[in-house]
Amino acid sequence: MDKVGIGIIGCGNISGAYLTAMASFPILDIRGVADLNRELAEAKAAEFNVPVKSVEELFADPKVEIIVNLTIPKAHVAVAMQALEAGKHTYSEKPLGINFVEGKKLAEAARARNLRIGAAPDTFLGGGHQTARALIDQGVIGQPVGGSASFMCPGHERWHPNPAFYYEVGGGPMLDMGPYYITDLVNLLGPVAQVAGFATTPRAERLITSEPRNGERIPVHVPTHVAGMMAFANGAVVQIAMSFDVAGHKHVPLEVYGTEGTLLVPDPNKFAGPVEYLKKGGAFEDQPVTAPYADGNYRSLGVADMAHAIRSNRPHRANGDLALHVLEVMEAFHTASETGRTVTITTATERPAPLSQSIVDGRLAK
Repeated sequence: MDKVGIGIIGCGNISGAYLTAMASFPILDIRGVADLNRELAEAKAAEFNVPVKSVEELFADPKVEIIVNLTIPKAHVAVAMQALEAGKHTYSEKPLGINFVEGKKLAEAARARNLRIGAAPDTFLGGGHQTARALIDQGVIGQPVGGSASFMCPGHERWHPNPAFYYEVGGGPMLDMGPYYITDLVNLLGPVAQVAGFATTPRAERLITSEPRNGERIPVHVPTHVAGMMAFANGAVVQIAMSFDVAGHKHVPLEVYGTEGTLLVPDPNKFAGPVEYLKKGGAFEDQPVTAPYADGNYRSLGVADMAHAIRSNRPHRANGDLALHVLEVMEAFHTASETGRTVTITTATERPAPLSQSIVDGRLAK
């Protein structure tokens, strides 16, 4: 196999999941990890037995074809731009950028250089979500009518070792968790046409209860409770709530309604999970999960698909058009709240191709 060289920039909390999952994909050749905090990079390199390099060394390495950008959100576009200038394709953690204007500039820069950009989440490629997609495509729910998307928790300061960035510009529940839900809904239903919504900030500061900053108070600079509606181009209307201010709830993460039935879709932050289907007049029943990548955390599947797409000259699924569309939709909730108006989405994206077979030799990657 003609492997694709990977350089990872950013060795924070999420990098371990990426490095663990990358071992599942033989096409990925990890050429090195880098972080502005050299000690952090060295620790991650030692843990996963990969080289540690400087950011400049990764950009200069001719065998690195994709820069995987795992920096904090407000650095995503700056690092991705550097990667493009170095002649590298780039794949970022979500979101693509912290606002639509900078995300659009990144997409334009990639097109001008004939390079690819991609972005998390790739969880929509997991077996549970692809099974739900197949059922919708088969018409089992009839004409899609609507849905419900819910992520509501008390806040990430309970568990994250360094949670302040979740409450800075570029953070908040919509930009942090919204990508999982909205990306999966685009996978299931197609692009969004209009958005209406409200965003509030109930608390001006948060108390960290995780280690090592337990007891420290941090300011809040972004809305932490966002709710609204998405009107999809296919006519479906989906309600959504993303919050860091809810003590607890009983909502299913993602539901899709049709004229002939309802689907309960797995948690969009996970690759696996049960799929339940209710036929009109019947009861909910578990559906067999028939797609691959439903038995673990494959957080780098989007990178592997991108690598295979480069080698076979086909579109990759967690692509820049999809990520930019989702970014515009997320920003639209804040714009709608500030203006009191419904926002028309200007970008369009195609539903990514379904993933019904493993990308590793036609078998489920273990």
